[in-house]
Amino acid sequence: MGVALRDIIAPYKHQAESDDLRGIAAIDGYNALYQFLSIIRQPDGTPLMDKEGRVTSHLSGIFYRTFNFLEQGISPAWIFDGTPSDLKLRTITERRAVRKDAEEKWEQAKREGDTEGAFRHAMASSKLNEEILSSARKLLTLIGIPVIDAPSEGEAEASRLAAAGKVRYVASQDYDTLLFGAPVLVRNLTVSGKRRLHGRMVNVQPEMITLDEVLTGLSLTREELIDLAILVGTDFNEGAPGIGAKTALKKIKNGEFNDTLKLKMPDFDPEPVREIFLHPPVSDVPVLEWKKPDHDRVISFLCGEYGFSEDRVTPILEKLTGRGKQRTLDNWF
Repeated sequence: MGVALRDIIAPYKHQAESDDLRGIAAIDGYNALYQFLSIIRQPDGTPLMDKEGRVTSHLSGIFYRTFNFLEQGISPAWIFDGTPSDLKLRTITERRAVRKDAEEKWEQAKREGDTEGAFRHAMASSKLNEEILSSARKLLTLIGIPVIDAPSEGEAEASRLAAAGKVRYVASQDYDTLLFGAPVLVRNLTVSGKRRLHGRMVNVQPEMITLDEVLTGLSLTREELIDLAILVGTDFNEGAPGIGAKTALKKIKNGEFNDTLKLKMPDFDPEPVREIFLHPPVSDVPVLEWKKPDHDRVISFLCGEYGFSEDRVTPILEKLTGRGKQRTLDNWF
């Protein structure tokens, strides 16, 4: 969900061209998985599943999107969330309630034959479980993609890698990636191309946002952008009632942050939230290493365990491993 900064960030979005995207990308793992689970579904919203009823939408998204990335010169490194902050428990509880409500509406829409409504509610009902997370990690490892488990927020870990120059940008949908200090945020990377939106198919293109450009354009420091977000509301705090991004921007520029807190949020201490964004728990900067896919184990995993078509999986694997006539993985890194 992140923080609702779209209204003030919009002028600083740029369509990302191919050259902008080449290089190492830190993928916000949970964010990407939710996108795959939301979008890769049957017309009535039912996710892809194997014969045992296990969801496979995320595996399809990982496998085919990874190949697409490599062809575009993008070297993905996946970052997964660790233990959430206690301040995030409210947000987690709210999200679970929203997904439960969406699941009930999805079932009702299916019973009523409302295919469009069923798909829309199904997208909002997507949820992660241990089976999805463990199978995602295993497939990425078998393909040869580096996987990093963050101590807490995956976006914080990814932003640290970007700030350290280990990756070119962070791929996520959430604007709070900027609050964590990511120099460059790319949105829509994992879902670029055709996508169903409000009952019709639309083109979704990657968009790039540069933190320095945002701060310069808004005449803010990063610390002030964080305070602005606190007024709007983040995953770690409820916002000030009746204040959106544009109003919050005016409050910050007028030096009214503390007065607004006293008036709208008298019992709230902003320091713990500031600390999360400015000094989040992160691991030591790791060495990122890509390997050739384990051809036989990928086939065994996707086709043997989860029922993927070997005729569809094998040609892509052959291109990645060099068994076919296409360039090998070494040529991509």
